[in-house]
Amino acid sequence: MNTKSTMVLALIAASLATAAVAQQAGTSETPVVTSEPGRVKAVSTAEITAKVAAVDKATRTVTLQPPSGDAVDVVAPPEVRNFDQIKPGDTLAVRYQQAIELALRKTKTANEDVSVREEAQRAKLGERPSAAHQRQISAVAEVTAVDPGKKTITLKGPQGNVAVLDVNNPDQFKAVHVGDQVDVTYTEAVAVSVEPGDATQPKEGK
Repeated sequence: MNTKSTMVLALIAASLATAAVAQQAGTSETPVVTSEPGRVKAVSTAEITAKVAAVDKATRTVTLQPPSGDAVDVVAPPEVRNFDQIKPGDTLAVRYQQAIELALRKTKTANEDVSVREEAQRAKLGERPSAAHQRQISAVAEVTAVDPGKKTITLKGPQGNVAVLDVNNPDQFKAVHVGDQVDVTYTEAVAVSVEPGDATQPKEGK
């Protein structure tokens, strides 16, 4: 894993996840849930876009202007490559995706390990600024309660954490029982890119 790339993504994503940008920038979210007896997968995707209103190269500050509301300043750390290519009028886009998949195990195991896998990448020298990071966590959880009346199934993770799941598919209650084990896979991914603005439009900023 590229540690610097991960740090850059974390800083940029954290800046863009502030209430000002999250509430004012152009956003879209599309949750998708698939379910069959013994298996459930839910995927949620959100996209945030904002125009680059100004760039201060001395302080490496980018001023982002959402479609409505106040502008937000984001400071790019030194690890962000090709910063000089960012210009007023460009569009900064962030795509964030969460996915969780549950699969009923056919055989039980005493394995209590939690595995974490991360992948990160950033733009090569000379390319438009961009970066991507994905983190996947896998674990085995135990079913501790099944309540068809409340439409919930309760899972206990290997570290003792408890999660209550809302289950809308009634067939799940026929397949899942207390004491069963479930493979849990959680994936989180974020991609950041800067797209060039229309060269025919006048540029804003200094």
